[in-house]
Amino acid sequence: MALGGVRSALSGLSDLRKEKAEEKENLWKKILGEVQSSERNKLPSCKSVLVLGDNESGKTTLIAKLQGNEDPKKGSGLEYAYIDVRDEYRDDHTRLSVWVLDGEPVHGELLEYAMSPKNLEHTLVLLTVSMTTPWGIMDQLHTWASTLQDHIDKLNLDPDYFKERQDKMSRLWQDYVEPGDELEAGSPMKRSSRNLDGDEDPVLPLAENVLTRNLGLHVIVVVTKTDYMSTLEKDFDYKEEHFDFIQQSIRKFCLQYGAALFYTSVKEDKNCDLLYKYLVHKIYNFPFRTPALVVEKDAVFIPAGWDNEKKIAILYENMHTMTPEDYYTDVIVRPPVVRKAMTREIEVQVEEEQAFLARHLAQLQAGGTGAPHTPQGRQESPLRQSPAVQKTSDRRVATGVPANQMGSPKKMWRPSSAEMNKPGGPGPSEGVLANFFNSLLSKKTAINSPPTGGIKTNVYGEEPTWTSLH
Repeated sequence: MALGGVRSALSGLSDLRKEKAEEKENLWKKILGEVQSSERNKLPSCKSVLVLGDNESGKTTLIAKLQGNEDPKKGSGLEYAYIDVRDEYRDDHTRLSVWVLDGEPVHGELLEYAMSPKNLEHTLVLLTVSMTTPWGIMDQLHTWASTLQDHIDKLNLDPDYFKERQDKMSRLWQDYVEPGDELEAGSPMKRSSRNLDGDEDPVLPLAENVLTRNLGLHVIVVVTKTDYMSTLEKDFDYKEEHFDFIQQSIRKFCLQYGAALFYTSVKEDKNCDLLYKYLVHKIYNFPFRTPALVVEKDAVFIPAGWDNEKKIAILYENMHTMTPEDYYTDVIVRPPVVRKAMTREIEVQVEEEQAFLARHLAQLQAGGTGAPHTPQGRQESPLRQSPAVQKTSDRRVATGVPANQMGSPKKMWRPSSAEMNKPGGPGPSEGVLANFFNSLLSKKTAINSPPTGGIKTNVYGEEPTWTSLH
């Protein structure tokens, strides 16, 4: 009996240990399950946005606005940036990668670093065009869409996988409902076949011209710098029908690629916040409650799945001088380039300082006492050698004036008006100069006249010298 009681006690102790071990194991399983569930609910960090567009289309400025960066800096080649995304409801955040390709299609080979077969389904594409060059919008959209299509073809994706991606884009287009028109979650009319046995709804036929070029990607067309539309009206005589023609052309393109459309202006802060909300809605499935906006011509928003040919046809009513079938560049014509005449500035060669001083020293020395002389290679100044002045061996004498008159300081020669107008005689300006300097000399001699002697005069203001009258 005693032995049996011991065995029973040991057995009970062993069972207790097993229960505790099982409880401990269940606890770890519970913790791991919670961690895994939390990981599944976290915002993924593998998502990215690829931005394509021509130079000066506003790509860098737009991304900087989405980042909250007030000092954007443009790079080259393939730029990388990121946008901080925060989920306030779950107190979670992540970084959305952004790749910005240079504005030349020749850089398309760099797309392999931004989009690969592994991250294709996690990539959203922004195609940017600018309203500052409306005549090039459609060509730019087709060019970059073709560049993107060529890169996807080079990825050699599995046909079944790519077909699955295209079907998903088709379903998303068909499942779009206007915000506020959603059915309640418990409504029996709500489509629920996807939740039964994991089966997906079959792809229904799409409307005409919808997703005819399905890339299997989320695509958003962004028209930037819409604040320039007022300048187009004022300086280029654009009318409402021109903007309607542009809009209907872009919307038809968006139908073909299943793309959403945004008109934005960073300068006037139009639709920038709305674009951010739509991005995180498409990428992270954040709630989005904004309906289509088509009233303001410079702040248009059309979500993917809302548009169709009938809605686009409303714009035709305002077209009076054009038709929707007109070729785009025949209506939206590139303005002629006006080349301004450039006046060629004459280049002034600055003389070396020492040469400048040496030249003037020679001129000063040549204008001193004694017979004046001209340095070799320098022409006599017109003022120093005029037709009215001739050189003598010891002084300069005005033409037609007797020499004895020059010897007396009291008798200064002043040319008459007849002499001034006579051919070969001194001109009016030279006569004025002669009168001016002679008056100065007469005043000076009246004050400091020597007892005997005369003044050697010079009508051009050279320093007078005293000479003997004997």
